[in-house]
Amino acid sequence: MAKNNPFDTISSLKTGYGIMNFYSLERLEKAIGANISRLPFSIKILLENVIRHCDGRIATEEDIQALANWNPKMPEEREIPFMPTRVILQDFTGVPCVADLAAMRSAVHRIGRDTKQINPIVPVDLVIDHSVQVDFFGLPTAFDKNVEREFERNYERYTFLRWAQKAFNQFRVVPPGTGIVHQVNLEYIAKVVQYRRINGDIFAFPDTLVGTDSHTTMINGLGVLGWGVGGIEAEACMLGQPLYMLIPEVVGFKLYGELVEGATATDLVLTVTQMLRKKGVVGKFVEFFGPGLSRLSLADRATVANMSPEYGATMGFFPVDQETLRYLRGTGRDEELVSLVELYTETQGLFRTDDMPDPVYSDVIELDMRTVEPSLAGPKRPQDRVPLREMKRSFEMVLKSYRANRKDSGTKVEVQMNGHKAALSHGSVVISAITSCTNTSNPSVMVGAGLLAKKAVEHGLSVNPVVKTSLAPGSRVVTDYLMESGLMPYLEALGFHLVGYGCTTCIGNSGPLPEPIADAIKRNDLTVAAVLSGNRNFEGRINPLAEMSYLASPPLVVAYALAGTVDIDMINEPLGVNREGKSVYLRDIWPSQEEIQNTIERTLNPELFRSRYAHVFEGDERWKTLSIPRGDMYEWDPKSTYIQEPPFFTNLSLKPEPLRDIKNACVLVLLGDSVTTDHISPAGNIAPDSPAGRYLIENGVKPRDFNSYGARRGNHEVMIRGTFANIRLKNLMVPGTEGGWTVYIPTGEMMSIYDAAMRYKSEGIPLIVIAGKEYGSGSSRDWAAKGTMLLGVKAVIAESYERIHRSNLVGMGVLPLQFKSGESRETLGLTGFEEYKIEGIAQDIEPHKEVTVKLRHKDGSETSFKAICRLDSHIEIEYYRNGGILQTVLRQMVQSN
Repeated sequence: MAKNNPFDTISSLKTGYGIMNFYSLERLEKAIGANISRLPFSIKILLENVIRHCDGRIATEEDIQALANWNPKMPEEREIPFMPTRVILQDFTGVPCVADLAAMRSAVHRIGRDTKQINPIVPVDLVIDHSVQVDFFGLPTAFDKNVEREFERNYERYTFLRWAQKAFNQFRVVPPGTGIVHQVNLEYIAKVVQYRRINGDIFAFPDTLVGTDSHTTMINGLGVLGWGVGGIEAEACMLGQPLYMLIPEVVGFKLYGELVEGATATDLVLTVTQMLRKKGVVGKFVEFFGPGLSRLSLADRATVANMSPEYGATMGFFPVDQETLRYLRGTGRDEELVSLVELYTETQGLFRTDDMPDPVYSDVIELDMRTVEPSLAGPKRPQDRVPLREMKRSFEMVLKSYRANRKDSGTKVEVQMNGHKAALSHGSVVISAITSCTNTSNPSVMVGAGLLAKKAVEHGLSVNPVVKTSLAPGSRVVTDYLMESGLMPYLEALGFHLVGYGCTTCIGNSGPLPEPIADAIKRNDLTVAAVLSGNRNFEGRINPLAEMSYLASPPLVVAYALAGTVDIDMINEPLGVNREGKSVYLRDIWPSQEEIQNTIERTLNPELFRSRYAHVFEGDERWKTLSIPRGDMYEWDPKSTYIQEPPFFTNLSLKPEPLRDIKNACVLVLLGDSVTTDHISPAGNIAPDSPAGRYLIENGVKPRDFNSYGARRGNHEVMIRGTFANIRLKNLMVPGTEGGWTVYIPTGEMMSIYDAAMRYKSEGIPLIVIAGKEYGSGSSRDWAAKGTMLLGVKAVIAESYERIHRSNLVGMGVLPLQFKSGESRETLGLTGFEEYKIEGIAQDIEPHKEVTVKLRHKDGSETSFKAICRLDSHIEIEYYRNGGILQTVLRQMVQSN
């Protein structure tokens, strides 16, 4: 809390919890004469955060003035501190966070200081939701078998997290089999308004957070300010460091009208994603406003907020209003909390009503929700929306591009599946998954899927045998209301049995396809598809054999499972035939909004949430009986293939080395546009013949027990070998290939990127990466930056960056550079085979400084160009000087004690 109160803003409220103090925006407005009441809601929350932490050092009076006088058209280029109330993690990103904290303790111990310095200062919740894989499906026992396999694979990781739960203060773990982090956050953890006792007085303030998953933004639907950051930034926040950010622009997204019959929240978010990607909102806040908000349920808002990373914004914010209060009550929150939320937000001017004046925004985009139509997105990017009515034509066009220069018989292949003959061809749906945080938190689409399944069964339809079906809800409440409504048996009749509570297919944990299907795809080089209710469908992510992946609402996921192909016009062609041989169309089984709403009202109640979350941190017997290592220091096992001490702090000096220019550098990879963090650091399948696979085999791990890259993030030896190892990566230095290949320039040999990087490192040759637009889009994956650094990459030069990845590169001591406007690797004629020198780093490095990149070409000629240093603030320069954010924090801690 603030050590001083420069504008005398403290006021008080009489609440059900007693008298509470708060930092009043109204009093600040009167004190400085700024028009705070018309600021965007998100800026008001940032402003309160800065006032509350104003101490003349972390936050200053100038910071307050800059935010209070926010200029919508041109915000002051000023970095402000943001001190989130809490941090939330999932296990894929959480395990390396905990490993880093444990390694920091080891480093502090080695220099003889107090290891208890390394402890979370703000509350941290870790939800284990990314580790369950769909090994078993289509069976009543699928859930139990998948969880059993999950514990077998992840025993080391889970005992490590159990140790962390005991070793660190303010660190809670939600055990496996509970739910997806964002849905647990939405339904239980988030408070909207928090309160704490400070020096004898209770203070109320907005609930704010950062999370190590891009889709942390889902909580924006509840009026909670928060977004995804890299694990390294999250760790700094845990240790009490502010998150520094430039004052953002805020794009207002006006919604009006109402979704028409047949359109879902999924269709709305795919439309919004396409519009905002086209608009360009990277690094900006998006705030939704307008009369349409009152026509959207909280779950619909959360669906839209969830996909902020897909439309590129830092977050997509919905302010608190009556619907927020209704949702809090409906999910079983205490009435005292609901009353506090209402009183505090109304008093602070943070409560939205239809008749209040619109805030002032940097720009405005509008959508009449009556124009939203059923849609999918794909086959490899979430912003590539395809209206359902155009899906068949779109697929046929895309297929031509996929099949160009490939031998194609064009014939269907017959396979035997469970005693049934089935046809497999281009466009066959081999994965149909109701999955991910985006949609499984939304009762309207989940009930819609159940009702569609019921009607399909009643019409005598069945799922094509080649389809791997799965149901992975975001919380146990979902299966409760599906059972209560009587819809679960119909989903199960179509093969959509419960497979787990977690991210599963959306994170790449779809599991293997049945052998007859996999063999037929590989033998006949078929281009097949996955359809999932997820938010990510990047190349190689969902399943290595499904070249195409389409995002769709849960009801459409079921419909495509029935059809068995994406090569269908669902508007005009039948899904199948009934018992009488009559064609059954999608329109015959699509549920009405009235049916959906009646079912929700009949089955969903606060007691479901209270009972499910009453013992949320306890876990099942498997979790309770895990052995827990003792002590404040973690005992690293050098034989472990899951958990190794990360090398970032092993030889840390108390003073950083001086900055140097980069000399005699080679290009490791030359990349095009839209390279995602999935391309840089895959989360899914580990191939046996890859560098990571060979490492595991050499260490006694059988391919059956490889698990995934995501689960192996506690072992840098696996992750460095997996960096740039995505099977769909296209390194332009090696034309005609896909995967983790490059050219070792000194000899001209083609080899794996890992092997080349190790040879360069042994010879002391620094490396750079060259890329196009939107470099690092996708997940907030800190290993995409960690792995890049460990390969020996000193700088990345790209046309543009996704926000989180650029920040992560800085956080790992890798210099992000940007081509000047109108320039690119193509306009400059870069081939990747030049020798590079980057000047202007050692002397007077400043935010956005132009540096000189000098090239020596293969013919001996020399050229140069200017690039922009994307260290965006002075604090980022400090991080870069120290070799990374955690090194900065560790040195500060050690030197202050």
